[in-house]
Amino acid sequence: MMKPTEKDLLERRIWRHFNKGIMEYGLLEEGDHILLGISGGKDSLALLEFMARRARIYRPQIQLEALHVRMTNIAYESDNHYLEQFAAEHGVRLHIRETSFDASTDTRKSPCFLCSWNRRKMLFETAKELGCNKIALGHHQDDILHTTLLNFSFQGQFSTMPARLRMRKFPMTIIRPFCMVQERDLAAWAAMQEYQKQKKLCPYERDSHRSDMRNIFDQIEQMNPEARHSMWNALDREGKLVEE
Repeated sequence: MMKPTEKDLLERRIWRHFNKGIMEYGLLEEGDHILLGISGGKDSLALLEFMARRARIYRPQIQLEALHVRMTNIAYESDNHYLEQFAAEHGVRLHIRETSFDASTDTRKSPCFLCSWNRRKMLFETAKELGCNKIALGHHQDDILHTTLLNFSFQGQFSTMPARLRMRKFPMTIIRPFCMVQERDLAAWAAMQEYQKQKKLCPYERDSHRSDMRNIFDQIEQMNPEARHSMWNALDREGKLVEE
């Protein structure tokens, strides 16, 4: 029997944690019609790849569609042809929509907030138009833990982006199937799969506190390699990972 390669081991680890998150937090149900948010970055491409593989499993039966939102006033660009080809190779239909915002109309909010809000608005509008009941996003475990530190430090709240969030104003649920997958594994997988990188990165991406929290979290893990698991268990125990 051949010894598994480094890629085999990585794939098995991502697949195991991916499915554990789905089962642990009840992310998939029979008949789900799910819209995948595809930015063009490594996490969203991996989300499409692994969700498409999951959709080929008979139970539960789910239907997938994908959406890429292009913000016309931000120099943040992906190759639409590559995204369409990538989605088609995995049997998923990709929708491409454009939107924009005017930062001068609300100087109280950062460009990052306005961009995110308008992208999210387009996601919800398209999901409703397509008859989807769920939206899947590519946030991984590191994103969730970094958000915990951000909310604790700047808002005085012990909260985060949940693995499953049921919206209250309309019948839609946000799910994060990579909630138990580590970013370093997704980065390694993207390199091995040779995902095409985005043409232009967002000019504001280095300006947010999120990159600062990433550095702080790295320092915490250096002090205590078990910190990730401690934080995750605390979130789970306090019911912060599922919001009905």
